[in-house]
Amino acid sequence: MENFSLLYPQGKEPCVNILSDETCNDLSLDYIVDHITESEYEQNIIKRMMTKLESDPEVIRYRCDIFEDILKFPSLRDKIKELLEQLDYLKELERSVKDNTAAPVWQLINRLQELDVYVNCITGINESLTENDIRSEGLKNMKEYVNSVYNESGFEHLNEDIKELMHDIGQIRSVSLGVNLDAHMRPVEVGIVSLNDTKFTRPALLSKFLDFASKKSEIHGGTSFDGMTKIHTVGKVAGDDPLMSTLSRVVTEMLGSTVKQLKNKLARYVNISGYSLTKLIPEFIFYIRWAEFASKLIHLGIPIAKPEILATEKKELTAKGIYNLKLAMLLASGKKMEIIRNDIDFNKEHGIYIMTGPNRGGKTTFTQAVGMLFLLAQHGIYVPAEAATLSPVDNIYTHFPADENQTVNLGRLGEESKRLSEIFSIATDKSLLLFNESLATTSFAEGLYIAKDVVRALRYLGARTIFNTHMHELAMELEVMNSLEGDLKVASLITGIHDGQRSYKVFLAPPEGVSYAKDIAEKYGVTFDQLKKSIDQ
Repeated sequence: MENFSLLYPQGKEPCVNILSDETCNDLSLDYIVDHITESEYEQNIIKRMMTKLESDPEVIRYRCDIFEDILKFPSLRDKIKELLEQLDYLKELERSVKDNTAAPVWQLINRLQELDVYVNCITGINESLTENDIRSEGLKNMKEYVNSVYNESGFEHLNEDIKELMHDIGQIRSVSLGVNLDAHMRPVEVGIVSLNDTKFTRPALLSKFLDFASKKSEIHGGTSFDGMTKIHTVGKVAGDDPLMSTLSRVVTEMLGSTVKQLKNKLARYVNISGYSLTKLIPEFIFYIRWAEFASKLIHLGIPIAKPEILATEKKELTAKGIYNLKLAMLLASGKKMEIIRNDIDFNKEHGIYIMTGPNRGGKTTFTQAVGMLFLLAQHGIYVPAEAATLSPVDNIYTHFPADENQTVNLGRLGEESKRLSEIFSIATDKSLLLFNESLATTSFAEGLYIAKDVVRALRYLGARTIFNTHMHELAMELEVMNSLEGDLKVASLITGIHDGQRSYKVFLAPPEGVSYAKDIAEKYGVTFDQLKKSIDQ
């Protein structure tokens, strides 16, 4: 199991690109991860894994199948969660076992504990995988491995030896110390007098001490013992502990036969280590926490779907009933709301979408939803949709409005232009590009001029794109744009209005009109009606 992974099939190397900080922020990755688990430790694990976007279809299918098994069998999740605590303990033991400065007896006892935890983990994993009808290649391979370990004769003997040795070691319940005092009753030397098979109790210790202190006749004439070590309380080097050093040395000497027995019996298991299992902890956490959240959505009646993964070269997406995962998280948190679901296809006829619609009509929400769908799918997670078939992307690039603090030096248009240039310098025809109201910070004429060149470059690049904008005029020149060089055609996507209300439904249609200025005015509250209302108030 040294190279076994729940993220990669045997022999497969990672084919990943790292999401930029801007993309993580624009897709609200922190917000999503915070809702998956409350543990900061687990949040860091999950976020770190999700920033690595895998694009190999075989690897993604491998992950999807494992996630499906873990989602399908709650008992499997529960058992693995129990084992995670033991695997964490193994990580602690690893440091102890490799500590060459520790006394031999402590090294051997730690080694014994390591093997004991290993036995428990292998047994638990074997039982949980055997009890459930798992179908994924990854979990089947794990089942085959743990079965071979569990059923081989060496494992059976190991189990028996551990029980016997743990019983022997477990007989030691307390240590009696001898402390020498100087004329002022200050401790100057300490050593072990005996190892005992019973624990001391407080009442007995206290009463004996009081008896000794009150009766001079009870003071003993002395005890001979050659294992004493002087106690140094002044100028002690940090980390130096003469008391513990003495205890370790004397315990090792007094347990000579036991140490020898431990060494002889554990020698046969020199090549057995449970530490390879600890490497799976982050992967287990990732799948389990996402499966728990997916189960919550299913319980609420919110659709999620196992994505069907196509060849990368197809550059396609067919998705039915997609929605923004953040909305589902709000619903799962108890907020009363309706989630509007939409369809979208990426293909040669509709590869680059110019998306228009009224302000606060759902353009940003939908753009995010598409990015989230690819992000989850390529990590093997069920996607927020009724159904989805897609070709993986090699990376996701976003161009959302910049933070005010990031535009001090270049100005908003300068900063936007700089980020546009950076995206086109690294994006490929296999990438996903998401633009959210780009170039809205400059004048309409300037913004439209630059936007036309950007769309022309998108055609030349051939990457799947959503370009949501208030510049309706941009979507009115599809025929001209599609006459330019490029494989993917540009299409117009709009968010709709029904009975005068925003419906948040998205569909293919020509833009509704020249409403850029009107939408901007509404966005910033400077239409006549808005200003009149403000004055009246």
